[in-house]
Amino acid sequence: MSFAAAAFLIAAAFVTAGISGVFGMAGGLMLKGAIALVLPVSATFVTHGLLQLSANGWRAALHRRHLAWRIIAIYALASAVAAALMALVVYEPTKATLYLLMGVVPGLLWIPRSWLELDAAKPLHGFVCGLSVTGLNLTAGVAGPLLDIFFVRTALTRHQIVATKAATQVFAHLAKIVVYGAPLIAVHGRGLPPWWVFALAIPLSLAGTAAGGQLLERMDDANFKRLSRLIVTVTGLVYLAWAARLYVQA
Repeated sequence: MSFAAAAFLIAAAFVTAGISGVFGMAGGLMLKGAIALVLPVSATFVTHGLLQLSANGWRAALHRRHLAWRIIAIYALASAVAAALMALVVYEPTKATLYLLMGVVPGLLWIPRSWLELDAAKPLHGFVCGLSVTGLNLTAGVAGPLLDIFFVRTALTRHQIVATKAATQVFAHLAKIVVYGAPLIAVHGRGLPPWWVFALAIPLSLAGTAAGGQLLERMDDANFKRLSRLIVTVTGLVYLAWAARLYVQA
């Protein structure tokens, strides 16, 4: 890996962690796309998983008093089931398909609420949430917009939403690390960034998360939801355009 690529990943980890610290999901979508620019597909899942595991875990810790523990427990169980099932399937998308999937995922935010009566606080819905979100994470690499569908109808505050979603995503990113990391370990981590990139990127992710948390305090619930949808949608459109470019070049 070149120094420029390494510096790019480290900077992206900090900036996108800050964005996730405010909106809870947009940063992860942006980080995945940034990583895919400089790494092979399998390595993007593991690298994204490691960086997001750190950022989400820290964000959950920062807002721990707002955590909805029952939702987290049910999600964790469903996430383990999804990971076990996906581990039985040999799957790795091309880079063009990866960007296509990442570009389509934000469209889930625009599904009318009246079409889906989903609430992560309900046990059955929480289990479906963990199963589907982890499954999408293991195929597209990101699933924030799908996760959001299960939280828009809850009675949680913006702090509870950010904290609880962060905690659930710890399990989704663990699943990515295990499912995609095992084959890479077998080939001595080929394609992954060197250890020092993680050593720098992870602390910066934590710093970005803390900075984002400060901005969250200054935002009301209405602006939080509106800006979150806008940022994720624009990112998705950029990925769709990039996917089209890669397909044309293939």
